[in-house]
Amino acid sequence: MPELPEVEVVRRGLADHVSGRTIAAVTLTGERVARRHVPGPRDLEDRLSGRTVTGAHRRGKYLWLALAGGPDAVPDEGLIVHLGMSGQMLVTDPADPVAKHTHGRVRFTDEGSELRFVDQRTFGGFALADLVDGVPESVAHIGRDPFDPEYDHAAAVLDIKRRRSGIKRVLLNQTVVSGIGNIYADEALWRAGIHGERLASTLTKPAIGRLLDHARDVMAEALAQGGTSFDALYVNVNGASGYFDRSLSAYGQEGRPCPRCGATMRREQFMNRSSTSCPRCQVRPRGLPR
Repeated sequence: MPELPEVEVVRRGLADHVSGRTIAAVTLTGERVARRHVPGPRDLEDRLSGRTVTGAHRRGKYLWLALAGGPDAVPDEGLIVHLGMSGQMLVTDPADPVAKHTHGRVRFTDEGSELRFVDQRTFGGFALADLVDGVPESVAHIGRDPFDPEYDHAAAVLDIKRRRSGIKRVLLNQTVVSGIGNIYADEALWRAGIHGERLASTLTKPAIGRLLDHARDVMAEALAQGGTSFDALYVNVNGASGYFDRSLSAYGQEGRPCPRCGATMRREQFMNRSSTSCPRCQVRPRGLPR
């Protein structure tokens, strides 16, 4: 699933290509693309027509387009874009052939490039939401991410220090610090030399602070390389893949030598996914089964 760097790459592309443009018509194919919009796809098509996109925004891994105008001049609404596992927001020439898994097309009054939503696995989709202080109500509970101007590093450290869960579970808790998923949690933990099952409350505040710094640094590096792409399903709005997967030190590196000490990287079950770590650099907490 796309994490902060991948979503931010898409957000920047949308900001460049659709901000300030007025929607002429929307075509949604199938029911799943609008399943989070209770009145259904036809209602969503009608309510988007005539709206002007005033900006593309993100909090953590959540992305939305702010909208203005429309037939009823509905104020302060946003179109939440759920990318799911394989959703793609592509800016294309209207004359281009329509890809097989295209579930949404957004045309604009200027008759320039159009926006297409392509989703092979159909986990993603669109939903309208009221904006409160510029943020969708359904996203308001999500914590600030390390790139947010209002992110409070010290408060995040204290929050994490109070939690008696494994530190990786805490990193993935989007209400604490948002934007970090499985990929960048593994990378940050490897850089910090911390095993993901270590209880957050047993870490010192300086250690937590350094871990959050590592998370921010690795996501910044990934962002500079267009994000992490393991297959053709994650791309930016122009269809290009990111290439940070070439720079990963931990995630997906099981069986390979640790870049720091040379020990063989291990893969362990974690929730419904997995974690990759170094058995020498990231010592497993006592009592955990091997």
